[in-house]
Amino acid sequence: MNLNKKTIITINGKPGSGKSSAAKGSAEALGFQRFSSGDFMRRMAIKRGVSITELNILAEKDKQIDFDIDEEVRKTGELENLVIDSRMAFHWIPNSFKVYLDLPPEIAKARIMESLKSDKLRQASEQETDEETVYEKIIARLNSENKRYMDLYGVDNSDPAMYDLVIDTNKSNLEEVVSEIVTKYKEWINS
Repeated sequence: MNLNKKTIITINGKPGSGKSSAAKGSAEALGFQRFSSGDFMRRMAIKRGVSITELNILAEKDKQIDFDIDEEVRKTGELENLVIDSRMAFHWIPNSFKVYLDLPPEIAKARIMESLKSDKLRQASEQETDEETVYEKIIARLNSENKRYMDLYGVDNSDPAMYDLVIDTNKSNLEEVVSEIVTKYKEWINS
């Protein structure tokens, strides 16, 4: 094992691409802990009495929102044996195994609607009721996040060149995605 590498997998991707599910499955397969900055952000939105989309828009003017999330990610990144699903963890933990999950927004909207049926935290923070509203909010959220991360850090977090592994989750089911992440991570950590 390369001592400069951390036993951390950071997973980023588009909304609905399966970041949370892939992180959970990868953590279970490896016996690692899991941290979700999306869940952290959803709890932040609930405390403020706003939706996750509204919190993203607030963050465009209030940089402290992103700074608080990023600080939590950096603090969590001091641990080992961890899978983190987060938009910016790859940036804050550069010695991690960096994964990006891609998915067209047209397909993501149906997945997010399905997730809303069972995920209580998502229900409390997102409050969307139909696929078209979900789609509009996905686009607004992506635009907001891309603008903020570029303005704050000069980082395009959707650039595939920044990752060790890019997976199109439209072409693979969850088991295949988890298997690929775990396999490629083991190759990476042992190289």
